[in-house]
Amino acid sequence: MSDVPLEDLSFEDLRKKAFSYAERHLDVGFFTDLFSHMPGMAAIEGEGGDLGAVGGTIIESVRAWREMVGDEQLDETTETLLRARFVTYLREHGEG
Repeated sequence: MSDVPLEDLSFEDLRKKAFSYAERHLDVGFFTDLFSHMPGMAAIEGEGGDLGAVGGTIIESVRAWREMVGDEQLDETTETLLRARFVTYLREHGEG
């Protein structure tokens, strides 16, 4: 555990820490929840998509994240929401 408060970590460091924990613990539900907060997912869901199908495997979930976000910058609102989700997730699991 780091001495740096989670809120002081960069977005990327928080993401890596949360993803690492979820991957180690095979927490597909974390990724499914995460994707549900991403812009455009409501549109996919409304067109017959299934958020549950996103989390087939941990590897597929991480690949899906990379495809959704890639090197693109997230808008400020989405980044703020995801930062809060990462912090909450890590605290819920004793990682922060």
